[in-house]
Amino acid sequence: MDTPAYSKPLPVLTKLNAPFWEGTKRGELRLQRCLACGHVWFPPSTHCARCLATTYEWITVSGRGKVWSWIVMHQRYFKAFDADLPYIVAMIELAEGPMLMSTLVGISKAEIHCDLPVRVVFEDATDDMAVPKFTSG
Repeated sequence: MDTPAYSKPLPVLTKLNAPFWEGTKRGELRLQRCLACGHVWFPPSTHCARCLATTYEWITVSGRGKVWSWIVMHQRYFKAFDADLPYIVAMIELAEGPMLMSTLVGISKAEIHCDLPVRVVFEDATDDMAVPKFTSG
């Protein structure tokens, strides 16, 4: 099934980040976990930032976290976001530890506060990619 044209910026798929994006398309949030020390990280990297090991696995994480910080975007930087203004960009501290920057959806500006519990949802972008966003929960 063809996904309608998506006009917002998307990352370039690479060998390193492909497992992350394959997971989002399946409705899973996947991160790397070090096989030497167990550290979980994001964004994708060829080695563990904690112990520098180069052996890791991709795991599906809970998709739950909390708002660590946020901003409300009123200025248009990309024409494709016109209909979304104003929109909320947040730094999410995932339950597993890593931070992930994303968009908050289905939450009013008045509801947002530090430590607000959130969960991941996915917006289909292309036939190969879905974008993780977060909502209350």
